[in-house]
Amino acid sequence: MAAETRILFRNIDEPGLASIRTYRRLGGYEAVKKAYQEMEPEQVLHELEESGLRGRGGAGFSMGKKASFLPRGDMDKYLCCNADESEPGAFKDRELMQKNPHQLIEGIIIAARAAGANRCFIFIRGEYDLQGDILDAAVEEAYGAGYLGTDVLGTGQQVKLVVHRGAGAYICGEETALLDSLEGKRGNPRLKPPFPAVQGLYGGPTLINNVETLSNAPHIISSGAEWFKSFGTEQSPGTKVVSVSGDVQRPGNYEVELGVPTKLLINDLAGGPPKGHKVKGFFPGGSSSPVLTGDEGMKLPYSFEAMQEAGSMLGSGSIIVFDETTSVVDLALRTARFYHHESCGKCTPCREGTNWTVKMLERLTRGEATPMDIEVIASVQENIIGHCLCVLGDSMAMPIGAMVKKYRSEFDDKLISQSYSAAAKAA
Repeated sequence: MAAETRILFRNIDEPGLASIRTYRRLGGYEAVKKAYQEMEPEQVLHELEESGLRGRGGAGFSMGKKASFLPRGDMDKYLCCNADESEPGAFKDRELMQKNPHQLIEGIIIAARAAGANRCFIFIRGEYDLQGDILDAAVEEAYGAGYLGTDVLGTGQQVKLVVHRGAGAYICGEETALLDSLEGKRGNPRLKPPFPAVQGLYGGPTLINNVETLSNAPHIISSGAEWFKSFGTEQSPGTKVVSVSGDVQRPGNYEVELGVPTKLLINDLAGGPPKGHKVKGFFPGGSSSPVLTGDEGMKLPYSFEAMQEAGSMLGSGSIIVFDETTSVVDLALRTARFYHHESCGKCTPCREGTNWTVKMLERLTRGEATPMDIEVIASVQENIIGHCLCVLGDSMAMPIGAMVKKYRSEFDDKLISQSYSAAAKAA
C-alpha cells in the first residue's frame, strides 16, 4: 500500500487549479454531465449509497443513506455544505476549498441531483476569508458555464448555490445550529426529532454534508462505486485526508487509504516527534476524540471501526500528537477551556459541566485540589456524555475523561507535589 493515495488531492498543487479553465482541462465537471445527462436521480443516489462513502466531518454516517432520507416531491429541498471547520486540529477542508473549489462545487451539484435539492448553501467559517473569496469566484464561474442556475446543462433542472459566511462560532459546526445561523438566528442546536432531512432549513427537507464528503462525489460518479470501494477497508471505504499536527516534524494534510497503520501516518508521513522524543499520546480525530496513548494507538489501523473499537473515534480525521514533554493536566485544562468558551449555554449539562471541569482543573494546577477532586472531574464527564442537546458537551467530556483514566498518575502526581509543597511551607 502506497504511503499516500491521492484522489481528492490528485492535482492539488496544479497551478491555477482554482479556475474553472484549469479544472475542466483536468477532467472537471465531466461527472456533472454524466449525472445530469446520462443518469436519473435514483441512479446517482444508488451509486453514492453503493460506494459506502461515510461522512468525513465526524459522525461517519453513510452519505448516500443520509441523502435517501429526504422525501420526494416538488417542494423546495435544501443542501447545506458544512464548511465551518472549527475543530482544533482540523485544517483539511481549508486546503480543499482554497486550492480546488470547483471539486467541491461539482460534488454539491451531484449531491443535489441525488437528493432532489434545488437550493444549496456553503456555510463557511467566518475566519476563512480568503477561502470564502475563492469560493465566491468559483461559484460565479460555475454559473457562467451553466453548471449552476435555473437550467443546469440544458436539462431544466434548477440548482442555486450561495456561499454564506459564519461569524466565528464553533457551535455552528453542529448541523442544526448551522441551520439556525443560516436563517439569521443565534446559532443554537435544535431538538431532534424532527431531523433536518424532514424539517431543516426554512422548515424544508435538508441534506447536510461536510466539504470532504461532498468532494468525493465527482470521483464516485466518474469511476463508479466499485472503484471507490477498492480503496480502504470494507467498513471504511475510500481515502481520507488527515490533518496531522502537534509534536511532529512535518505537520500537514496527508491523503491515505483508510486502514493504513496509524504509525505510518505519524512517523513516516508526518516525520514523527522531534528527534530524541517519543509519542506519548494523540487525539485521533481532533480535540473532541478520546485520546489514545502512544503504546495503544500506534499499533492500530487508521479506520472508523478500529478507532471505535479502541474506545475513541476517527472524527474529523485530525491527529494531534503530543510527546513526553507535554503535561496531560495542562493539556486537559486547555481542551476544557476551549469547549467551555464555545458552549452556547442552552443546555445545563454542557453549560455547567464545562464550567465545573475548567474550575476543578484550574484548582489542580494551582495546587488547591484534593484527592476527591480528581474523582469529581471524572464523574462530571460521565454525567455530561449523552445528556446534551448536541455533541459539544461530549466533545469535551470524552477526551477529558480519557485523559484522567489513561494518565491518572499525572493527575495524582500533581496532588503529591502539592502535598510536599504544603509540608515544606509548614516546616
